[in-house]
Amino acid sequence: MSGENRPPFSPQTTTAGRISPPQTTHDAADVAYAWRVFSVTSLGVILTGLNSSTLDVGLPAVARHFHPTPTQASWFLLSYQLVNTVLILIFGRIADMVGRRRLYIAGLVTFTTGSLGCGLAPTSWALIGWRAVQAIGAAAVITNTTAQLTDVFPRRMLGTALGLNVTVISAAQIAGPVVGGALVATFGWAWVFLFNVPVGVIGVIWAVVTLRRTPRGRPRGRFDLLGAGLTVVWLGSLVVALSAGGAQGWGTPSTVYPLVVMAATLPLFVWWQTRTQDPLVDLALLRDRARAAAYAANFALAVARFALVLLASLFFQAVQGLDAFTAGLRVAPLALGIMVASPLAGYASGRFPTRVVSTLGALTCSGGLAFLALTVEPQTSYLFVSTGLFVVGIGSGTFMTPNTSSIMASVPAHTRGVANGLRSMLQNTGFVMSTALSLAIVTAPLTQSEKRGVYSGTLSRLPSSDVVHFVDAYRTALFVLLGVCLTAVLSSLLRGRAPQPDGDDVAVAERSP
Repeated sequence: MSGENRPPFSPQTTTAGRISPPQTTHDAADVAYAWRVFSVTSLGVILTGLNSSTLDVGLPAVARHFHPTPTQASWFLLSYQLVNTVLILIFGRIADMVGRRRLYIAGLVTFTTGSLGCGLAPTSWALIGWRAVQAIGAAAVITNTTAQLTDVFPRRMLGTALGLNVTVISAAQIAGPVVGGALVATFGWAWVFLFNVPVGVIGVIWAVVTLRRTPRGRPRGRFDLLGAGLTVVWLGSLVVALSAGGAQGWGTPSTVYPLVVMAATLPLFVWWQTRTQDPLVDLALLRDRARAAAYAANFALAVARFALVLLASLFFQAVQGLDAFTAGLRVAPLALGIMVASPLAGYASGRFPTRVVSTLGALTCSGGLAFLALTVEPQTSYLFVSTGLFVVGIGSGTFMTPNTSSIMASVPAHTRGVANGLRSMLQNTGFVMSTALSLAIVTAPLTQSEKRGVYSGTLSRLPSSDVVHFVDAYRTALFVLLGVCLTAVLSSLLRGRAPQPDGDDVAVAERSP
């Protein structure tokens, strides 16, 4: 089979219908195509990477423009994370059914449209709504990125490709705060979002031209509509409860009721997934101890590290009175550490056990969080802050590549969309929890006016006692994140030997000589 419909690196089928081992070398044209796919996904990664960090720095400027309530200000961030997290898992299943190319391109178009809407939003609620549209597109892009790379790269090159993919993410995250701060300072808050539009247009054109029209995955059954609906309810209720608890208190009806809904629907979702013929989530993915531990560690590290850019940016602007551009420059060491460590981790993951590399990364991340928590003060030296952020970045980059590679390489090709969707969903759930819990802890002892001062970056203008209260709560948040990170260390350490795919995908997952 040849031409555009030839699935890259597929095992050869004999006349008896059995699967024979693939060749140890691959056609140069297939390898070249794999790198073109990498260039396509890199543009999508740049879009989502920039979007994940520009608003962290630009939030005070957006808050000063719209004058939102503290709840609305937090939802500028959480609306995107909520919708993105809910749809990650659903789009993983859809990608396996309708094809990754089609969904990926649709995601880029939707994300670009949402970015335009955000930049032109007239009110706080309009901005929150357009952020949700952005999230729909980002979910489609995120779900397909790692799966597409896993599909087209041979096993011997997969660790390198995934490591470079994380490097691109890190580069976008490094540029995000700096670019966001520069755009706010030069053109105003709207360009935090409008900047995505030209990049999105280029990404759509390049994806249409480059990506092959590959056959759909094996799953041919019905889409699990009930499972999707239950996912929206239980996961959405959890995120709403977390955000409401931070803004209004953990004992309020707006927090308790969503938790009750989640507690009622989550068991129903699990029960249904074990009964339906075509489940949204293949729960068998969690039956293997090594894979389940990799998923758990992925979730815990996401909770531990994600809010650091936001927390550091608020600290620099609200406590130390710095402008957005300077704050953006000062949070860059976190992403820089990820960018430095990720390629090295990709190299190491092909030569050392995944458990060793991943655990070392999570342990390093814990060390960075501990250093930050022990040294933070209202006028703490930037040398201390930058060192802590860089160490957390080194640990995160060391952890993510081998952990992701172990998950994706341990499942059959036709279920990689679901496997990666579950990984991304757990990771994004961790991101939401990290943001919601961190904001809840750092603002809990503050009055409404003081909370507005934090979100708008003007807390330093208030009495010094208010700043001290915020810094004390800030330190508590860092210790909480440290505790979560230590659970990632434990999960990664206790994993056993990595599982191998079954059947026709065993040969694909074998390490090439």
